[in-house]
Amino acid sequence: MFDFGIIPPAMFLGMVIFMLYGFPVAFSLASVGLFFGVIGIATGHFSEAFLQALPLRIFGIVSNDLLLAIPFFTFMGAILERCGLAEDLLEGTGKLFGAVPGGLAYAVILVGAVLGAITGTVAASVITMGVISLPIMLRYGYNPRLATGVIAASGTITQVIPPSLVLVVLADQLGRSVGDMYLGAIGPSILQVAIFLGFILFLSIVRPGLMPPLPKDVRGEFNWALLMKVLAGMVPSIILIFLVLGTIFMGLATPTEAGALGVVGAMMLAALHRRLTWPLVREAMTSTMHITSMVVMILIGSTCFSLVFQGMDGSRWIEHMLSGIPGGPVGFLIFVNLFIFVLAFFLDFFEIAFIVIPMLAPVASALGIDLIWFGVLICVNMQTSFMHPPFGFALFYLRSIASRDVKTRDIYMGAIPWVVMQLILVAIVIFWPQSVTYWLNKGPAVDLNTIKIEIPGFGGNQLSLPPAGAPGGNGSPQIPGLTLPSLNGLPGQQPAPPAKPAPGNPAQPTAPPADLSQPPQIK
Repeated sequence: MFDFGIIPPAMFLGMVIFMLYGFPVAFSLASVGLFFGVIGIATGHFSEAFLQALPLRIFGIVSNDLLLAIPFFTFMGAILERCGLAEDLLEGTGKLFGAVPGGLAYAVILVGAVLGAITGTVAASVITMGVISLPIMLRYGYNPRLATGVIAASGTITQVIPPSLVLVVLADQLGRSVGDMYLGAIGPSILQVAIFLGFILFLSIVRPGLMPPLPKDVRGEFNWALLMKVLAGMVPSIILIFLVLGTIFMGLATPTEAGALGVVGAMMLAALHRRLTWPLVREAMTSTMHITSMVVMILIGSTCFSLVFQGMDGSRWIEHMLSGIPGGPVGFLIFVNLFIFVLAFFLDFFEIAFIVIPMLAPVASALGIDLIWFGVLICVNMQTSFMHPPFGFALFYLRSIASRDVKTRDIYMGAIPWVVMQLILVAIVIFWPQSVTYWLNKGPAVDLNTIKIEIPGFGGNQLSLPPAGAPGGNGSPQIPGLTLPSLNGLPGQQPAPPAKPAPGNPAQPTAPPADLSQPPQIK
């Protein structure tokens, strides 16, 4: 463990102590990094030349175009949180499924998935659905633990469904394309929604009393008016999803440009609902400023820490410890996910992404693990950071808008089954990597052994060399089977007279002159 010195483990321990003490994360990381940097310079374990790169790395953070997607998606989510779209979706979908046991729970999960695809923020989904659906679910006999659990879990789907902010941050930390991260997250997103819906279906069969159907006078008749109302809420959402995700997947826009399109679409939806006011825009801008500032400051602090940590051979220390885990890549992934699950009790997803991922990514790459698969897997795991105590932010959001009749104990206990389902998805992604890699763009497969290059000659005769390795052949080892032009047709030289055939051997016909006006043929 100490093959690379005592300082890397001491840095890691110092970071944990600072965070447990409650000091702000960004300043904890920066202070620990600079403090141990000074100690390393004094003891000869660290070169001050590393610190010369610190201003350049900070400038690279604040000038990173990819990180502009974070304020765009945050602003879009803040606008949609207040524009009335979620109310229309929940009201119509709740009445559509209200006749069956668990109908409101189905509606909350499906609307949570749609909101996740157009907002990308957990707070917007949990608060909006909690304000609208929780009083109705409790009024008509839903179990409080089930009602609070399904609302909190449906809000955390936003973590995995593109355009998730977590995927943007992970793509930046792993050095991969945001578009590929979004494509890789499609399969786990569908699986997560299916697992949640399957759980509600199972409970509705086994214990329908936990989630009774809505009375007929509340849900109304199933008719064209209700169906058109649901479609009126869905169609603008689908258009906005295409603006945000479709343009990325089709290569028409970068994630930053797609985020800007999403902001325009969100403001248009707010205007259609007659809620686009200056107070709404001001609140959205304030929320966006707070979140973006927090992300940038944590990223700057983590850069200070990681620069010193790597200069102390901390990355080699991490790789030395983790590469020896039994089980190969699968054992490494199981250990990493257990480690991150425990860290999520104390840290939020931004802190985990900026602190832990830069340490783990080189080890994953050395073990041959696809980093897109690795990033999506970590994103699926970090859903749990919003759901389990003591720092489950989805539970905090729900507690802030729930009435006093709802006990905090019910909120925490109701979250446990959904955390288990999220961990089931983690296991599925570990042992079934095609759930991520199947959706990635793959270039056309070309067998290089089937390619043959033909180059026209310069004169009337051609000198054809046999392929390399053939008996008596002098072909090119770089291009086997290459047909070279004759040396008799070089410019400025007279062609040599044709050789006379030997007695008893008939003359061989010469190749026709090559047409130099045509390009070489590749077969």
